Amino acid sequence: MPFKRRRLGKTDYNKRLRLLTSKKPRLVVRRSLNYITAQIVEAGKEGDKTIVAASSKELKKLGWQFACDNIPASYLAGLLVGSKAVKKGVKEAVLDAGLYTSTKGSRIYATVKGAKDAGLNVAVSEEVFPSEERISGKHVEKFKSMPQEFEKMKGKIRG
Repeated sequence: MPFKRRRLGKTDYNKRLRLLTSKKPRLVVRRSLNYITAQIVEAGKEGDKTIVAASSKELKKLGWQFACDNIPASYLAGLLVGSKAVKKGVKEAVLDAGLYTSTKGSRIYATVKGAKDAGLNVAVSEEVFPSEERISGKHVEKFKSMPQEFEKMKGKIRG
């Protein structure tokens, strides 16, 4: 009988083994309907250890007035986790996208782009990142103030 998490469709053990054999910390990106969460996780004998974590929910505390489940919020969450990781001394990571399908320009890759812009080295092709227009929120007609707020948030996160 297969492992319970495999039966439930929660874990791909072959993919996890390939990630762990790299011996690098993982940039774990998970999304929900309302938020996106990014963590830097190291594997150990006792289990995985989270070094740094950030969520798009934290953006509300910093003054973000828009939804926390879109591409600009995903980028800012990645920027937040990347800056925290660099402060902790983490220089590179391997992307762990879980069971999500790899889609060019998705929220997952917006988060990775934010982490890379913060100074974290993640081995991902530049082709999969969303365009700068989508990252800054210029494509949203309804919220004309989003690009200005986006730049303010970037400044707050970078310090």
